[in-house]
Amino acid sequence: MSNIPSEPEFEQAYNELASTLEHSSLFERNPEYRTALKIASIPERVIQFRVLWEDDAGNAQVNRGYRVQFNSALGPYKGGLRLHPTVNLSILKFLGFEQIFKNALTGLMMGGGKGGADFDPKGKSDNEIRRFCVAFMRELSKHIGANTDVPAGDIGVSGREIGWLFGTYRKERNLFEGVLTGKGLDWGGSLIRPEATGYGLIYYVGHMIEYAGAGNWAGKRVAISGSGNVAQYAALKAIELGATVVSLSDSKGSLVAEGDGHITPEDVNAIMGIKVKRESLTSYTSSSGLKYIDGVRPWLHVGKVDVALPCATQNEVSKEEAEGLLAAGVKFVAEGSNMGCTLEAINVFEAERKEKKAESVWYAPGKAANCGGVAVSGLEMAQNSQRLQWTSEEVDQKLKDIMKTAFFQGLNTAKEYVKAEEGELPSLVAGSNIAGFVKVAKAMHDQGDWW
Repeated sequence: MSNIPSEPEFEQAYNELASTLEHSSLFERNPEYRTALKIASIPERVIQFRVLWEDDAGNAQVNRGYRVQFNSALGPYKGGLRLHPTVNLSILKFLGFEQIFKNALTGLMMGGGKGGADFDPKGKSDNEIRRFCVAFMRELSKHIGANTDVPAGDIGVSGREIGWLFGTYRKERNLFEGVLTGKGLDWGGSLIRPEATGYGLIYYVGHMIEYAGAGNWAGKRVAISGSGNVAQYAALKAIELGATVVSLSDSKGSLVAEGDGHITPEDVNAIMGIKVKRESLTSYTSSSGLKYIDGVRPWLHVGKVDVALPCATQNEVSKEEAEGLLAAGVKFVAEGSNMGCTLEAINVFEAERKEKKAESVWYAPGKAANCGGVAVSGLEMAQNSQRLQWTSEEVDQKLKDIMKTAFFQGLNTAKEYVKAEEGELPSLVAGSNIAGFVKVAKAMHDQGDWW
């Protein structure tokens, strides 16, 4: 494929999946699945468009808008919209590719997609962000719909932006339908949606801890990166279940506990306020024994930890940091972010799992561990179809059930397709990759997408 420009993020995501499938018995038993992988790795459709908007000075500004409609074999395309200056086709293809198999693991009827623009909300006024959202949706609305493609929020797209996007779609198409998820509660949103990814991550890791015979969350020291939606609610749920959270971070640096210090719910709530204003953690002062370290991620600065939860962005745990976490005694690593660990870091964790068996670290990939967010988006779609709103208890229980299913799906698939020695914990990365892929490949085959 030398005629295609290099797409490093997408190639990393593809290679991780392909490597997992190659090192299992899947292709030995079902060699025809190689054809399915080849076809599934190319998006069904890629939409790229110009977004022309007006700044506060009346000047014309332009950005690139994208929607990657990757796979619809299991349902309408489903995946977030990201507004960030680093957005490009490679990143959106990586995210959309991961989304296909993540959505498959939820058991809900959702395909995979991703979109966004290289627009930077930082430094923009509220009016400029609103005008950008209107311009972006005027074009995107031609390509999406409740039964076609249902976007959601992502980096740079909070509930406020979802409101502006939804309002534009409603006016442009003269339709009030469940075309976006993450909506306001008064106009089609779901309870527990903001909390879902973080809560789901904690529920998933709870099953890992229990299966490994390590008790429950009580007393566990937990390092978390990020300070956005996922990190905030993961921290709050972990604290609620008795864990001690010792770090949060952002792109500028890390907030790390010193001595007996720890992140409190009051810290998290204050940080939520800071992030709503799009400010950095440098502006936060805590009375609970925390120090801010500029320019670093938290992994090598947290001391002894039991659980590490990367919740910020892709490739935020390197090989050296993975080795540092092992030296700090980490037993469970699960991605709240998409592709949070580099392939080299994953190899470190997986090698340790094979070598030390039940005493080792256990790693869970984002497509399984963080599928709670899109799961509740799927539940929001179901509520919109029924014109009903479920209680928070109903949604939370369904989320718990989905995370349990995702865990055991990956676990049991690993046992079926990946050779393991006596006493070795099953590979959740292999099991989750294979389980998601097989479900999508079978649906594609049934519908004539490959033969």
